[in-house]
Amino acid sequence: MKIRSTMLFALLVTGSLLIVDSGFARKNEASQAAQAPAASITRAVAVLHPTEGSQVRGLVTFTQVGGEVRVVADIEGLSAGSHGFHIHEFGDCSARDATSAGGHFNPMAMPHGAPADTRRHVGDLGNLTAGADGKAHLEWSDSRLAFTGSQSILGRGVIVHANADDLRTQPTGNAGGRLACGSIGVAK
Repeated sequence: MKIRSTMLFALLVTGSLLIVDSGFARKNEASQAAQAPAASITRAVAVLHPTEGSQVRGLVTFTQVGGEVRVVADIEGLSAGSHGFHIHEFGDCSARDATSAGGHFNPMAMPHGAPADTRRHVGDLGNLTAGADGKAHLEWSDSRLAFTGSQSILGRGVIVHANADDLRTQPTGNAGGRLACGSIGVAK
């Protein structure tokens, strides 16, 4: 009886260790997968939808090219002229006026400025200029935008504003209301 009890105890302990080890291995594999390097991310996209009362919509793509991210925006439904164009803190476009996207993306706590300024928000992309047909096209390469680290734009929001960004008024460039909003997500 004592031998049987000892064997049963040994089997239970061994089985428990196998279950614990198996669970740890699965947890470790899941943790490693969650921490997989995002270096393989080379493209992102934001589909912009109109805010309440607006007809502005469009598509913005972000592509890693060397040490820069190339931004290509095609927007329609705008009034002719310049419109502020920014990456905002949050990819939340749920508020009717897109205020849920927060302020300009500014992880380095810099002042608002022009895209070529050395001191500016990471999200300061300047202006889009729409023609009489209401369409705007922009292409810009930016060394401050990234898909990893503190300057990652993934999960942030893209906003097209009603007015031109004056590129100096703090903290928003006096760009007015938000006409369209889209969340930046990983693209194929």
